[in-house]
Amino acid sequence: MSTLLFQIRSANDMIRLVENVGFLPFFKNPIPGFSIEECCPRELWFSDDADGPWEWKGPAARSGRCVYGKFFRNKAGFVSREWFPDFANYRRDGYDFDARFDDDLASYKDKGVFDTVLQNGALLSKELKKLCNYRKGGNKGFDTVITRLQMQTYINIADFVYMKDKYGQVYGWGVAKYSTPEAQFGYDFVTSAYRREPEESRERIISHLKTILPDADTEQLLKLMK
Repeated sequence: MSTLLFQIRSANDMIRLVENVGFLPFFKNPIPGFSIEECCPRELWFSDDADGPWEWKGPAARSGRCVYGKFFRNKAGFVSREWFPDFANYRRDGYDFDARFDDDLASYKDKGVFDTVLQNGALLSKELKKLCNYRKGGNKGFDTVITRLQMQTYINIADFVYMKDKYGQVYGWGVAKYSTPEAQFGYDFVTSAYRREPEESRERIISHLKTILPDADTEQLLKLMK
């Protein structure tokens, strides 16, 4: 059975594990033990007395040490700063977003959301929806579009912001703040693996993961990373 044999008890633990393994899904997946969910004690997930993974996501996302988004089979997870350039090169398949759109490989809805984040900087999900007219009587399918852009690594989640009531008390779930990896980490850094063919980046990633997860099938890893 593949397992990371590491127990997460703090945001820093989570960041260090991401840095050590390079890629870390948030939730259980077909590779046993390869998730934050399985590495963190259950009592910390919904504790009234202590923060847990839900609260740690924001500090990790804005730490500059890893990148967060829906990266693994349309579900959330982290990629380390070290491995993100190869990850982006592979997922983008050699395309900057404009080139992808020009080749009819991205929709007008995708372009609308991407350009809005690019032009306005980091935006809360509710701000982005408003600017792109994803509300009653307007555009539909925001979740599909924003997930696709994250899977292609053109958009990431840079932070989570908590709302406050009139008394200044925090309430509810953190609201995602969307950005581009280039805005958060710099264009030259994010595109630094573009000198390699996307297939070479894929092979580098799979070879690395095989050293971390020797019991995982190559097919499992490819399905998770494609």
